[in-house]
Amino acid sequence: MNANQKGNPWALLPFLVFLVLFIGSGVITGDFYTFPVIVAISIAGAAALAMNRKESFSEKVEIFCKGAGDSNIMLMVVIFLLAGGFAEVANGMGAVESTVNFALSVVPQNLLLVGIFLIACFISLSMGTSVGTIVALAPIGVGISEQTDISLALSMATVIGGAMFGDNLSFISDTTIASVRTQGTKMKDKFKVNFFIVLPAAVITCIILGILTMGEQADISEQSYSWVKILPYMFVLITALAGLNVFLVLALGILFAGIIGLADGSYKLMGVIQKVGEGMAGMYEISFLAILIAGMVAVIKHNGGIDFLLHTMTRNIKSKQGAEFSIAGLVSLTNLSTANNTISIVIAGPLAKNIADKFGIDPRKSASVLDLFACCIQGLIPYGAQLLVAAGVAKISPVSILPYSYYPFLIAICGVVAILIGFPRFKKKAAMEYTVEK
Repeated sequence: MNANQKGNPWALLPFLVFLVLFIGSGVITGDFYTFPVIVAISIAGAAALAMNRKESFSEKVEIFCKGAGDSNIMLMVVIFLLAGGFAEVANGMGAVESTVNFALSVVPQNLLLVGIFLIACFISLSMGTSVGTIVALAPIGVGISEQTDISLALSMATVIGGAMFGDNLSFISDTTIASVRTQGTKMKDKFKVNFFIVLPAAVITCIILGILTMGEQADISEQSYSWVKILPYMFVLITALAGLNVFLVLALGILFAGIIGLADGSYKLMGVIQKVGEGMAGMYEISFLAILIAGMVAVIKHNGGIDFLLHTMTRNIKSKQGAEFSIAGLVSLTNLSTANNTISIVIAGPLAKNIADKFGIDPRKSASVLDLFACCIQGLIPYGAQLLVAAGVAKISPVSILPYSYYPFLIAICGVVAILIGFPRFKKKAAMEYTVEK
């Protein structure tokens, strides 16, 4: 690391290279997903290796590889792969369909939009993916709007809001995995802190939706479901909350979902294995992104870039609240730049950890702040995957959804309030004795 604690601003050039490539291509083409993000990160990583002529290329490659192979990064990658395998196996044997149909069968016909929000919350909490939740529920939201006077934009915003609830909180969400691993905390503890911060936002959203759609009613035909197929989701949620090691949670979840699929004829043995492979393959990009970003950040840190950012961001901060706001601002700006909440957490996470350590912020709180504000921004940017997918299904402009995006706005407010009032308050003894889950 650079001996000068003020750091070296030129070491941050690889970040600029990435942003120019990614944002520049998005502005020019009108599509922020035209330029593959993994290529942009690879070029930025190459720029990092080309800097600092005081070090030999072999030494810089060694620094890159040590950062990329950090134990926390490798743990994150393995959890990504297991989470992808579980989500695909459960989805393939009909868990999502059964959950949606069961929920729709018990939701009052005059509270369908409130019901859709709650269903989206549970599905995303179970699946760990906001985009997958939107794909599953957006057509139902369109159907409700077609039978009532509820606007398509409001229906899509409701689905997106519920999807972001689970994306923020799910034990198998890539954002949760990234925030927990970068901050060195436990998933169940981060969940407890995060849940109580965002719960008021979810409750207020339900009240708003109930008032806005009062008197509206749609006839949703009942579809068949099997409560047994919902059990794998319940198993993962309960065992994770109980504190079972996340590797065991996901491995047993895959096994449980596979056994149910075999028993009811949804799968043959090779079908289960293929679904596990497909689910893991779906996580390859985010896994390699995490590895490449970690390697690039290690080189930038060695060259003094992280020291410079830390000095610049904290020189005027004089309180823990100010430090937490700086973490929130850092991940928000990164998310606005990358249009991906997981990538923004992976990039901002190491710096957030340094800020948290410097100002004595509990890792549970820093992980929650990272995840909460990343998901808030992701649910509001019209060029993000979530709004684009929902708008595509409804055939409307993603910008038209923004005025109805109550939940993402409300979790930002709840996050700000939690920082201002110092919620939650941690016991000093507990914080001192806290150990990282391995």
